[in-house]
Amino acid sequence: MGAITRRLSEFVAATSYEGLADEVRERAKLLVMDSVGIAVRARNDAPSTPSLIAAVERLGLARGEASVVGDEAGYAPPGAAFLNGALIHSLDFDDTHARASLHSSAPIVPAALAAAEMTGAGGRDVIAAIVAGFEVQIRLSLALVPKDHYVRGFHPTATCGAFGAAAAAARVFGLPAEQVASAFGICLSQAAGSLQFLVHGGWTKLFQVGYAAMNGLVAATLAGEGFRGAREAIEGKAGFLRAYAPDPQMDKAVEGLGETWETMALAVKPYPCCRYAHAALDALIELRAANDIEPKDIESVEIGLSRTGWAMIGDPEDDKRHPRNVVDCQFSMPFVGAVALREGGLGWDDYARHVDNAETLALCGRIGTVVDDRAEAAFPAHMSGVARVQTSRGRFEKFVAVAKGEPENFVSETELRAKFDTLAGPYLDDARRDELVAALSALDEASDMGALFRLTRAGPAAVLHVAAGET
Repeated sequence: MGAITRRLSEFVAATSYEGLADEVRERAKLLVMDSVGIAVRARNDAPSTPSLIAAVERLGLARGEASVVGDEAGYAPPGAAFLNGALIHSLDFDDTHARASLHSSAPIVPAALAAAEMTGAGGRDVIAAIVAGFEVQIRLSLALVPKDHYVRGFHPTATCGAFGAAAAAARVFGLPAEQVASAFGICLSQAAGSLQFLVHGGWTKLFQVGYAAMNGLVAATLAGEGFRGAREAIEGKAGFLRAYAPDPQMDKAVEGLGETWETMALAVKPYPCCRYAHAALDALIELRAANDIEPKDIESVEIGLSRTGWAMIGDPEDDKRHPRNVVDCQFSMPFVGAVALREGGLGWDDYARHVDNAETLALCGRIGTVVDDRAEAAFPAHMSGVARVQTSRGRFEKFVAVAKGEPENFVSETELRAKFDTLAGPYLDDARRDELVAALSALDEASDMGALFRLTRAGPAAVLHVAAGET
């Protein structure tokens, strides 16, 4: 195998719970808890979920012993990995890595959990596997150079996520380095994910992330049974890095491996929308509160973003000012900015209230976006943003360099629990949520992943919701 593929494979095979620093273990558990809370809401509330479940059932993947968050049915392991991955990503509320410009838990945590249910592995192996997956996925995106990968139309959460999911599953299975490399070689034939979902709000964004989780699990399973994948899967002439980017920085794929833990650079989202909008949302919310800004007094708003962020959530301006569905809204800086200015925040339930609201859409039409020099200079280390609000009482401006939730400005345990409760609250009562959070906080002591999943099931009194604007 090639040198990069070998180093990554050896790292995955050698990663152990005991070898991880306490802070890395604890961060992994927090990210799992965040992911489960999102998935509980998405299982019961996301408009795309019924079609996903129906398709998995029709494909015969709803018969098995593997678990899906919030679901009483048993699934085949690939079906469980697929659904859990899609659910975690369904609300666009899952964790992010700024420099790699991707989400990590959605493709990786489900692959590790499905592999654990296949083998009976305990929580310590799951944590080690998740961290190994994070470290591989993030480094591959850094090596691709995220903005180049984006320009080619790829979605790195899904493309790099398949390799991270394979790493996680392979670690749970206890595969030696040679078989981990084969799993990567098999992933090379499966890694996919297109940004075309940005046009007309397709549900393919969450689908391809769930599929990455499934692909990684399948790849590791095949490799574990002796199936041979392509060699030099990462650095080869037709390998992942050369095929998916014009000028990859090969050394980034292994830089600091086992010494610098990119897991600690993962951020938790306070708002369920594209991460590129978050710094500007922080700015708008602070300006609104500090200056008693009323929507009726707002004449215009200008949001400054990095060029990459502007391309995702600001361009084309007319489309972003006229979102047609929830996915459009999540990738529209004008829309999420309008909601934040009206509500003083942005939560998942706000989409139901605002997606067709005439006043919100009118304010949306007064919000524009530009490429800002300060935000561009901070990128890619930070997804910074600036808000300039012109009102009848004067002009107000705020630049936020580091968005809330980033490692340098991380959420508190109280804030993380509040997010979890807001998401899971409609389906799990107080006692059940307390029990689930306690179990997730003690994941390293768990011996039965199925028992953990059973705590995610909604009680009979739960009130089900459907996101407004979607049928």
